[in-house]
Amino acid sequence: MTVSEVLALLDAERDERGMRNWEKSGLNTAGLKSYGIGLTRLRKLAKKIGCSHELALALWQTDVYDAKVIALLVDDPARITPEQAEKQVEELACGMLAHVFASCGATLAKTSFVVELADQWTRSHDPVRRDCGYGLLYEVSKFSGKKAPSEAFFLGHVELIATTIEAESAKVRLAMGAALMGIGKRSAVLNEAALKVARNVGPIEFTSTSGECEPFDVVKHLTTDRLLKKLGKLA
Repeated sequence: MTVSEVLALLDAERDERGMRNWEKSGLNTAGLKSYGIGLTRLRKLAKKIGCSHELALALWQTDVYDAKVIALLVDDPARITPEQAEKQVEELACGMLAHVFASCGATLAKTSFVVELADQWTRSHDPVRRDCGYGLLYEVSKFSGKKAPSEAFFLGHVELIATTIEAESAKVRLAMGAALMGIGKRSAVLNEAALKVARNVGPIEFTSTSGECEPFDVVKHLTTDRLLKKLGKLA
């Protein structure tokens, strides 16, 4: 498909209510336009469009939020380079786009260099990179087999979160909480380490475009009977 065809498809799928909500977001939209289409629907459209690195790069150049999301979903992880990732992270126009860029099954999380990138960005002086870095770290926490980093790698990041989370913005704290949750589900050792930090931090308060949300309680996610039984911590 071409950029024009994708934009026509998005126009045909426009959600008037979503568009009104987008307009109410004001500065959070960073000047981008939107057809108000939800992420679930955009995922379905991305599958229909199919993987294309060239199309992804072209869609990224538009000023349409939905088109940029499609770009992130249809890009070819085998052709994404660290240079592209660094360029795009500088061009993220709003917080919602940053979330899709680094998490939500983003293609960046499927690249061969994602572990190194997550490690680098979580230690960055740039808050946008830290936000994205912890989003990628959450995706990395799902890895298994040869793709998965060592337990020491994850323990190092639990320690990093413990020593830096109090000074972070609510947005980065939320990304840290998600990473902590993912790490704590990997093993009994990591569960204990992540739980210790999560209990000290407490539920993480945040707001979304729709207003205030229930605080993110990492402890609750790491102490379910199902998880504890899986990790051998519950008879």
